[in-house]
Amino acid sequence: MFVRHDSDEEVSPLRPDEPGNAFKPEVSGEPDLLVTKQVNSAFYGAPDLDAWLRERGISSFALCGITTNHCVETTARMGGNLGYDVLFVLDACATFDREGPDGEVVTAEELTRATAASLHDEFATVVSTRDLVG
Repeated sequence: MFVRHDSDEEVSPLRPDEPGNAFKPEVSGEPDLLVTKQVNSAFYGAPDLDAWLRERGISSFALCGITTNHCVETTARMGGNLGYDVLFVLDACATFDREGPDGEVVTAEELTRATAASLHDEFATVVSTRDLVG
């Protein structure tokens, strides 16, 4: 399954007519399902991800992508709340430094660690790529 953020914001690089909307070359093949969304969670996209998974009896899935602390984390939290066994593949996610409301920069590494700490054993099981393919 692939998920793509089709932004409807005027200046977003993730708009469908912008190069940033395309999947990276590392993401190849034909997915069983392509979910497009305009918000953080893949569960609020089209087609209906929850219905698709349940129709197929799928009760667990692994997540990776960008950004760690936005779309991937939100989808993991919702998946956990919906009763799925979510594997959050931390080293297959990426994020960026962010400026907080106090003007201080929180590094990508700090955001990644905070996401892992918040999700693990609550909404998901945080794993590495090696855990899945090793």
